[in-house]
Amino acid sequence: MNFDQKFRFCPACGSGSFTPNNVKSMRCSDCGFVWYMNPSAAVAAFILNDKGELLVCRRAKEPAKGTFDLPGGFTDNDETAEEAIAREVMEETGTRVVTANYLFSLPNLYLYSGLTIPTMDLFFECTTEDLGLLKAADDVESCLFIPVTNLQPDEFGLASIKKAIEMYKKSSVSLRL
Repeated sequence: MNFDQKFRFCPACGSGSFTPNNVKSMRCSDCGFVWYMNPSAAVAAFILNDKGELLVCRRAKEPAKGTFDLPGGFTDNDETAEEAIAREVMEETGTRVVTANYLFSLPNLYLYSGLTIPTMDLFFECTTEDLGLLKAADDVESCLFIPVTNLQPDEFGLASIKKAIEMYKKSSVSLRL
């Protein structure tokens, strides 16, 4: 569902004259308030063990419950992307990020509570303290390692993560040649 179908009243004045202004905003014709639905920032981590296997998490909650994912999540207010990836990895796996190197970004659409939220997903390659102490927590059902060459993008539930896995797998293969 698009935000212009979910929100019918102006959050500033409560008027029912809150209508689409353009593809990413709504405007109140009574008070002039304009609300933009800009992407929310999210982060995801590529973490390899000493065997070159990628840390993958199984999602415990919707959307895409039961599918594979990378550790990560939404950034909080007043938090950098680097702080967010360190916090999310700790919350979901119980391990501390030592380094986080930015790789690339991808847009995504995230369905939550009946609303399609545009996101800008920022991907990092991270190293952590001790992968032997992994503990699935928060919205992660389980953690496992998969050799990069065995990764199957279709097993990942979110569109941006699928695309990121494809890109990472291709770049990892070319680095080994």
